[in-house]
Amino acid sequence: MGAVAGITVFLADDSVIVREGVRALLDLEEDLHVVGTAEDYDGLVDGAGATAPQVVVTDIRMPPTFRREGIDAAKQVRKRHPGTGVVILSQYDEPEYAVSLLAEGAAGYAYLLKDRIGEGDQLARAVREVASGGSMLDPIIVEALTRPVTSEGDLTAEEEALLTAVAQGRTIKALAVARRTTPAAVAASIERLFVKLADGLSAGNAGSLDRLRTLHQAIVDREEQGESLSRLLPGGVADLLRAQGRGVGETDELEVTVLMSDIRGYTTIAEATDPSVLAGQLNEHRAAMNRAIVDHDGTVMQFVGDAVMAVFGAPVPLENHADRAVAAAAAMHAAQEQVNDDWVARGLAPFGLGIGVSTGPVAAAILGSDERLEYSVVGDTVNLTQRVQQWADPGETVLSSATMKALSVPIDAETLEPALVKGRQTPVAAHRFPPRVAPVAAS
Repeated sequence: MGAVAGITVFLADDSVIVREGVRALLDLEEDLHVVGTAEDYDGLVDGAGATAPQVVVTDIRMPPTFRREGIDAAKQVRKRHPGTGVVILSQYDEPEYAVSLLAEGAAGYAYLLKDRIGEGDQLARAVREVASGGSMLDPIIVEALTRPVTSEGDLTAEEEALLTAVAQGRTIKALAVARRTTPAAVAASIERLFVKLADGLSAGNAGSLDRLRTLHQAIVDREEQGESLSRLLPGGVADLLRAQGRGVGETDELEVTVLMSDIRGYTTIAEATDPSVLAGQLNEHRAAMNRAIVDHDGTVMQFVGDAVMAVFGAPVPLENHADRAVAAAAAMHAAQEQVNDDWVARGLAPFGLGIGVSTGPVAAAILGSDERLEYSVVGDTVNLTQRVQQWADPGETVLSSATMKALSVPIDAETLEPALVKGRQTPVAAHRFPPRVAPVAAS
């Protein structure tokens, strides 16, 4: 089977007619490929977990309760696979569903009406948009959010544009940048807009204004709670830090185990592989690595090119974090072997994974600015992990001595000769797992 380039999609709807109709629409696009389908919550979560699609397309209401299983399942998929795009399909043009999505961050979400997805290329555009981190609302939803009150307020063209932007889920900061003003000025303009709409409001459309107030509050809440955290921080970290009330620059001193992996010979592979095919391989590789790390209670900190960095014991302290990290490393190697078997059968180059693991103290903090935030762990332990990782050949994990001492369950590892590493004046001792077997001498 040849390599598949493009965007992979997992489709969920309890109606087989709708599922097959949506699949047929997606199959018309050369760059969109359906990799699996489901008809309920469990099928979507399990199926997307197994196929690691770039985008999930799902109905809102599915078994078992026919409420909002599709949205809840899609969010569960995003927790396990950060960056997965989500296209929500609905037969309801109730703006409250769109508001609930916007309140948790619009990035990577689209909301479309089922009876309109066959018009033009709306569905395909939405899939492509969320795959790259964008968002999209059906124009009818935006109109439903704004139409009930615009006739009452006699708005100016500028106010109409502001109202539409709010309904589309644009953040206050994004609007400030677009208007070349301050977030405070934009917030004030929105407040004045709502006051104007409220003037002379009759009892018959009070609910419409409440809807807009809800939408406005969703955007304000997203700003205050740190939408950028949800978009830029590892899965689960943002929620925890919000709950703790943590701010930018506040530091925790923690004892953790850091894991770093790298693909050996990646540059050579990249030179000989079509970029779109290579991007698909990287996506599959990262999904497999993310699953192995999350399954052992680790936090994926960064994907940088062909490298992966994870931490065990932050932001939530963990018992036996060294054991968990070593087990995750073994799971990563096993997962990559399975992926490689599939790639070789498809005529693709396999990835050889080298992993380094080190245990010790780090400083953990949210670092950056309003425009760019990241949750980071820094310190000598991180630096040492990078150094010992470089000693690991494909299929190997190299552990620092501190990690070996921290293990509650000893493992059979080969002790390496102490060697100097950059930034250290004394040789570093490390251990290779699994140990290499010496060749048997010929008799």
